[in-house]
This record gives sequence, structure tokens and C-alpha cells, in this order.
Amino acid sequence: MARLFYQGHSSFRITSDAGKVCFIDPFAGVGYQTPADLVLITHEHYDHNAIDKITMAPGCVVIRSKDAINGGIYREFAEKGYKIKAVPAYNSHHPRGFGCGYLIEVDGVKIYHAGDTDFIPEMASLKGENINYALLPIDGFYTMSPEDADRAAEAIAPVHFIPMHMKPGMDFVMAQAMKVHSPRAMLMRPNDEITLEKGF
Repeated sequence: MARLFYQGHSSFRITSDAGKVCFIDPFAGVGYQTPADLVLITHEHYDHNAIDKITMAPGCVVIRSKDAINGGIYREFAEKGYKIKAVPAYNSHHPRGFGCGYLIEVDGVKIYHAGDTDFIPEMASLKGENINYALLPIDGFYTMSPEDADRAAEAIAPVHFIPMHMKPGMDFVMAQAMKVHSPRAMLMRPNDEITLEKGF
């Protein structure tokens, strides 16, 4: 089964059952010595696009928001055994089209990394995607608040909602995480790794 490793802030690493490694928004934490086969960048703020931390495997594919959005169209990709679909992500600090979120499917599991966004109307359409894990930001300034993330989780209806991006410049803030009250919430701390489950 695929595994999800939380590096902190908005940085995650997914390892497929075939051993193909995908990093999302590299910046925080450790674990970058593991060679990447795929890198996803939601937007070009420094705390989401630290490509210099990545050890790239031969043939590594990097998908940035400028690759994922073409003329207002959110693109889909199939790389290294992963299916990737870019989706809208925006707010007053991140104008529409500046960045995106990603729906990632691997080994029969769907993961939604929301990027830096508020609770936006487009999230309602994600309910039909049958998402297993939704990674939602909760800092309440550059992204949605914990309360809005709870609302987003209800709109999206994933099996699990993992809070991230808790405070600018911080990998993890327990006091902010504790403001989340969704019954779908699953807390991951930096350096936690879980096996991704298909059940819905």
C-alpha cells in the first residue's frame, strides 16, 4: 500500500506500492534525501517550492502551477503511476490562477492537497470524487481558518481530513490544530507516516 509522510507545514511525501516517490510543496522538515520521481508545486511562494531540497531520481517529473493551469484550464496528468488533476485554489493572498490544489490518485487511494486557499465554492464539486484523504490548510490568515476547514471537510466529505499549514514559518502548531473539530479530522505531526487505506 502507498504511504504518506508529513514533513511539516504543507510538505508531504507519498510513496507508492511500486516505490515511486512524490513530494508535494517541498520546504519543511526532513526526508528529502529520498530520491523523488515526481514533485508537485501548488504555487510559487518560497515555503512551497523549495526544489533545491529535492534529490531527483533519473527522469523526475516536476509539475508546477504554471504547468497545471493553461489558459484557465486545470490540467490532468499521468506520471510514474500517479494520476494528478489540478483544481482551483485561491483567496485574497493567492489570486485565482496563481496556484492550484491537486487531486492525486495512487494505488486506488485519492488524496486532495488543497494548496493555499480559502473555503471556495468549487470545493462542493469534490464531494463526488470520493476522496480518502483531504489535506487542508488552517492558519486563518494566509489560508482558511480551522472553522472554515471544518466546513470544507463537510463539503468535500473525505474519509479523513488532515490539517496542515497551521502558522506561517512553523512546521506544526498544536494549539491551532486543536481548533479543528471535524469528526473526519486525523492529526499528523511532522515525521509521522501512515499507510494509505482505500476504504470509503
